[in-house]
Amino acid sequence: MFAETGLLVGFLLPGDTLLVITGLLTFAGVIHINIWWVALAIGFAAFLGGEAGYLIGHKLGPRVFERKESGLFSVENVQRTNGFFERFGALAVIIARFVPIVRTFAPVAAGVGHMNYRKYSLYNLVGAMIWGAGLTFAGYFLGYIPPVADFVTHYIDLILIAAVLGTLIPTAFHYVQSTRKAKKARALAAAAPATTDTGSLALDADVFNGHPKHDN
Repeated sequence: MFAETGLLVGFLLPGDTLLVITGLLTFAGVIHINIWWVALAIGFAAFLGGEAGYLIGHKLGPRVFERKESGLFSVENVQRTNGFFERFGALAVIIARFVPIVRTFAPVAAGVGHMNYRKYSLYNLVGAMIWGAGLTFAGYFLGYIPPVADFVTHYIDLILIAAVLGTLIPTAFHYVQSTRKAKKARALAAAAPATTDTGSLALDADVFNGHPKHDN
């Protein structure tokens, strides 16, 4: 949970799936720790990840987005994250927790845009607990459905493998596509000096204090 929300490569991890499975395994007794401690530990780890992501963005600034397009980094992902902030304002810190990829880039984008740290930390804490602890509890309560708990207990290895493959296969496909696009871009820019406009990727501080935008 820390890696998925605190490191830019964390979107490779199947966070939602693992949270629910963790709750189920706790209910089934595979994890011999009280569900309250499990949920709180996961929520706290997600909170720390969000804090780490913010500090990375705050310290490195827009240059953190200067990396070349690759399967592990995409300007499109950053723009999508920025779109969340432009639409929902500071609430995007909470909402992004439930959106894969965006939850990885949101803390960094908030740091790059110098969102008020106290305000960010509060929203980060709320989002981390609702997402991390909330989904874990949801998995735990699913355990009250006997067939679900029995299935997870007996086939946990296969479930985890399927979850990882379900995450890595789309990522590999995206990596291949990004590599091809990068090659085409280099061919087109061969006659001209390459430029990187990172300013457009850094959010204006007013975005975090303004009113969320809504589609008409």
